[in-house]
Amino acid sequence: MLATPGDGYAGGMSIPRPVEGLARVPAYVPGKRLVGEQAVKLSSNENPYPALPSVELAVAQAAKQVNRYPDLAAIELTQALAAHHQVQPDQVVVGTGSSGVLYAALQAFSGPGDEVVFPWRSFEAYPIAVAVAAARAVPVPLRPDWHHDLPALLAACTPATRVMLLCSPNNPTGTAIGAQQLQTFLTQVPEKVLVVLDQAYVEFITDPQAQLPVEALLAVHPNLLLLRTFSKAYGLAGLRVGYAIAHPQVAHAVRQASVPFGVSGLAQVAALASLQPGAVQQELNQRVQQVVLERERLHRELIALLGRQVVVGSQANYCWLALEQSSQLFSQHCLQAQVAVRPFAADSWWPHAGVRVSVGSGQENDRLLQVASTFAVAAGE
Repeated sequence: MLATPGDGYAGGMSIPRPVEGLARVPAYVPGKRLVGEQAVKLSSNENPYPALPSVELAVAQAAKQVNRYPDLAAIELTQALAAHHQVQPDQVVVGTGSSGVLYAALQAFSGPGDEVVFPWRSFEAYPIAVAVAAARAVPVPLRPDWHHDLPALLAACTPATRVMLLCSPNNPTGTAIGAQQLQTFLTQVPEKVLVVLDQAYVEFITDPQAQLPVEALLAVHPNLLLLRTFSKAYGLAGLRVGYAIAHPQVAHAVRQASVPFGVSGLAQVAALASLQPGAVQQELNQRVQQVVLERERLHRELIALLGRQVVVGSQANYCWLALEQSSQLFSQHCLQAQVAVRPFAADSWWPHAGVRVSVGSGQENDRLLQVASTFAVAAGE
């Protein structure tokens, strides 16, 4: 018998109630997915290029073993990541995408009565993950230039603060924190506060002032945890594998809170294949560079179409359009042309609306620009 809305089944049977407060957890809204040969999806920050041929081959071969459990500790991948970043294996934690590691970190370091400070607007999963951990969200508005307000984030810390989330480049605005700014900031954060720096889009950073000395930062700040993912630059979004780099004791706690066997065998194999030195890294770097070149082209041409005050400079694989009240209109205009972008509405935490446009292939970006040109004409009438 199917359940019906209300407190019980149609036959009068009662059902278990979820924990108090679950109904207040906001729902994650994914990028809109369109169907059809002409559809262009620029709403989810995906890599427009498929996995490398060598990675696809490794996954195809590993598919013969899907009847077996994956390596629980992902030992081979953990060792490869440690070598890649020049850290120790006990500093690395793998999980189901960087979001999965984030959830585990919040479960490990926060709970009822604790506060989690984060910038807003930022990654949509932050308030959801905080609520699931039963902690209290403390959002801090971005600066007028769409960057993190580091002094305000610091001022928001109280004796109840256990975790602070940072996102660089920030999703959805694409702005990045300067290396010197971050180093100064970390010296001012209380040592008891875990600082989670989400670097999901770090491979796309071209501003030398935003390049971070990872190993040096971790050595000086044991309360720092770095989040990375294979979903974006590596093009493995469909396999869900990410990781954290942290002090060994911090990493151990996150590992304890992680879902057992959370990273599939196929995901581990694909990530390992993507980390191979030599030709693989060169090809991956070339793809990242192509995305960066397309990002810069989009930035220039969108400025010409929509105005410099609308298009925000990005260090990620997407552009932020500060269209405010016109955001929904632009999104609908794109949908009518079978191009999906990601609108963000103003809310009680941040009174600004905008549109995030992912960087696609050259042909996909041409479609977006053509649609934007007709919107600019319509808006000017």
